[in-house]
Amino acid sequence: MYRIGEFSRLCRVPVSALRYYADYGLLPPAEIDPESGYRYFSVGQLPRLNRILALKDLGLSLDDIRTFLDDGPAPAELRGMLRLKHAEIGERVADERARLARVEARLRLIESEESVTDHDIVLKTIEPHHVLRIREVIPEPAEVGTLLMDAFAALGSAGIPPVGPPFARYHDDEFTPVDIDIEVAIPVMPDVDGEIATPGGRTLMAADIPGGDMAVVVHEGPFNTIDQAYTALGTWIAESGYHISGAPQEAYLRESTDDAPPLTEIRFPVAKG
Repeated sequence: MYRIGEFSRLCRVPVSALRYYADYGLLPPAEIDPESGYRYFSVGQLPRLNRILALKDLGLSLDDIRTFLDDGPAPAELRGMLRLKHAEIGERVADERARLARVEARLRLIESEESVTDHDIVLKTIEPHHVLRIREVIPEPAEVGTLLMDAFAALGSAGIPPVGPPFARYHDDEFTPVDIDIEVAIPVMPDVDGEIATPGGRTLMAADIPGGDMAVVVHEGPFNTIDQAYTALGTWIAESGYHISGAPQEAYLRESTDDAPPLTEIRFPVAKG
């Protein structure tokens, strides 16, 4: 038997909580000294205490916990409930992390509003590309990497070397963070033709993508800071008397390494007036 303070240290639950559970009838002391009134608990009560704490974390009221325990839940049922709660919490944590990343990105934009002209923006004539491409609606931006890996795996199996950096074209009329209509393309030699199956069950198709005048900025850094480059590019286009005339592109000039961050060239087709 352990006095309540000792039991508290053993189970890492405050004495106040143990007293509360005892008074509520959830975890009565194994023994009470009739003279001193000291409460004693046994290690045999730990499994019940663990269930009380688990069910409390699931959001059950103390009355519901008492009913649940009195009915004698099977360990498998309790494990299933905890796994479900674990998945729900994980999803909320991921959502909050994504929200935090968006807030941080907007803060960086606000802090850099007076220095958008620091970006080196140029008007460049992009040559037409002969490519192997995949066009697909993806659930989130991270899936761009999945498409590119699948495409490069297919090129490797077919023995077709790329002749330029891969790029993506965004075909939605507006920005959307989900269900993104995107085309990934890998420049290849002009004699490459037809279709190639990818390991992921997609199809790479040969196509010619036109070039033209484009406003271009190169972003060096992770993708969670790329909004600054987009803002600078949009400001330059408006102030220079151009308008956007086609689907924007992102060319992936360098992958992230231990020695250097990724390098991305953002391109907007533009026309005067």
